[in-house]
Amino acid sequence: MSQEKNKEKPEARIQVIDRAATLLDSISRYSKPVKLKVLSADTGLHPSTAHRILHSLIDNRFVERNGSGEYRLGQRLLQLSNRLHTDIDLRAVALPFMEKLRDKTGETVNLTIREGDVVIYFEKVTPNRMMHVQQIIGSRAPLHVTGVGKLMLGSGGEEEIANYAQRTNLPAYTRNTYSSLPALTDECLKSVAQGYALDNEEAEIDVGCIGVLLYDRTGNITAGLSVSAPIERRKNAWIEDLQAAGKAISAQLGYEN
Repeated sequence: MSQEKNKEKPEARIQVIDRAATLLDSISRYSKPVKLKVLSADTGLHPSTAHRILHSLIDNRFVERNGSGEYRLGQRLLQLSNRLHTDIDLRAVALPFMEKLRDKTGETVNLTIREGDVVIYFEKVTPNRMMHVQQIIGSRAPLHVTGVGKLMLGSGGEEEIANYAQRTNLPAYTRNTYSSLPALTDECLKSVAQGYALDNEEAEIDVGCIGVLLYDRTGNITAGLSVSAPIERRKNAWIEDLQAAGKAISAQLGYEN
């Protein structure tokens, strides 16, 4: 009996880890907190099983639960992600270029990383002016409503875009959101080809941005860099400066184009 229990215990522990990972993946696909019944349907876990695992993830700060009983990824995951990128000095490398870009454009400059089906605002620099776009560090946005996110999708090709659309159903955040697969595919692939992407009030009305990708020494996408501004102040003249900053940061990270 003792030997039988010893054989079963590792398997049970692995199953719990697998289920926890599945729940974390499911939560990461949503830009807003999500209800237990949605997570249960996404993962195929019984609500009581999902609730028990989520409670443990909350205790360990991997998940947070709001007053409405909805779940989102916790700050500990962001901290671990920050630690990973700090190890390669992403923030330290990017900040001087971000500050120069902010000073030149007079607008908010963002550093974002991908986690599942969303981008996370990892760092920002803001201008010294009354009215500017304010992004909260740690906040999330779906890939298809951000310039950087569309580049990340497009870099994965048509299959990745289609899989993303199937998982998320492309919810519309404004009247300008790309909520059909053909339109999103065209926009993502066009953005990759031209080396930058625009957000034309797709996440929020009256707000636009320009985004580029950052690469590490292995040639993999490591982050995104963007300028956000009230749509009437956004200028296409910033594209060249943004691309130059993106190339300089990537070079500092060891990328050779």
